[in-house]
Amino acid sequence: MIYMDNAATTRVTDEVFEAMRPCLTEVYGNPSSVHAAGRRAKKALEQARRSVAAALGADAREIYFTSGGSEADSWALFGAAYAPGNMRRTLITTRIEHKAVLNAARELERRGFTVRYLDVNAQGQVDEGELANALSGDTFLVSVMAANNETGAVQNIERFCAMAHEAGALFHTDAVQAAGARAWQLDEMGIDLFSLSGHKLHAPKGVGALYVREGVSLSPVIFGGAQERGKRGGTENLASAVGLGRALEICRERLEENLSIKQALTKRLEEGILSTIEGTRVNAKTLRVPGISSITFDGVDGEALLLNLDLKGIMVSAGSACTSGSVDPSHVLLAMGLDKKNAMSTVRFSLSEENTPQEVDEAVRVTGEIVDKLRRMKAGKL
Repeated sequence: MIYMDNAATTRVTDEVFEAMRPCLTEVYGNPSSVHAAGRRAKKALEQARRSVAAALGADAREIYFTSGGSEADSWALFGAAYAPGNMRRTLITTRIEHKAVLNAARELERRGFTVRYLDVNAQGQVDEGELANALSGDTFLVSVMAANNETGAVQNIERFCAMAHEAGALFHTDAVQAAGARAWQLDEMGIDLFSLSGHKLHAPKGVGALYVREGVSLSPVIFGGAQERGKRGGTENLASAVGLGRALEICRERLEENLSIKQALTKRLEEGILSTIEGTRVNAKTLRVPGISSITFDGVDGEALLLNLDLKGIMVSAGSACTSGSVDPSHVLLAMGLDKKNAMSTVRFSLSEENTPQEVDEAVRVTGEIVDKLRRMKAGKL
């Protein structure tokens, strides 16, 4: 089995699982309980919060645990829209955002808010002028993803954050695909809201976090008890929060090593495919996080390619796992200027530091065989 769908989800590593184990078997109290078992759980939860904060260059009081990236994104958008005292009605985001942001934005539109959607260029980047033209005195939030989940394309979020602040707006970034891909100093960068998800970082599914810069006021979207300092009701997922904290610690400790491995593997994969399979090209090749390769194969149905790869034990994706089963082409690729035909001929390979050069070479070889077979079938030569 060769797993190359790490942008969809990653394996929980042994180190992360071992950090979680005590919270599944021994430290089982409710963190909100005042007895000894609850205090032990609360101590573990707050240590996890400090670990997340340290990895992001933030204060622990600015970290709120969530059920994942989608909840964090929804909270950022709805929380800012309905924040106490907010009288502004315009949200700015991009056409290549994850569905967690786009669908939240569309719901705000249904509720009477205005949403401005920024275009991107052929490399998947937002032009500074696009944002400048969209900003106004009515803008309450600018939400631009740090790295795209389908292509890896990164944005100049530091500059966009500064521009939002100049207009008196808050700035949010969906960093689900970028949280482990660079060294963050959120408090220094001035970012107001920052979403991340554990299962993209070798932590479990079902846990994430929202960074809320000190002084930023958000309305809750989940009401309940006093958990998460009264901002997000519901008993915390203690074991997974501990796993998220440990995963981010590892990301920080091994950042340069892991980035180097993924860069080398990505280069090997793309050079192998482009040099051995005609009619192929990489989308968003210039500025991107390492490990994500969106590759178009002329004359090949992307879904057929990934299904045939799966039969050979190689797991890739046609795009975001959250749109799996959709017959529509990727909204990200269409926004970048690809036509429907080419968008439907695109496959995403997403590598982690756990992949090997041998796996990459095998994936290149098998992909070439399958592409050749599919093209010959289409031409009626089989």
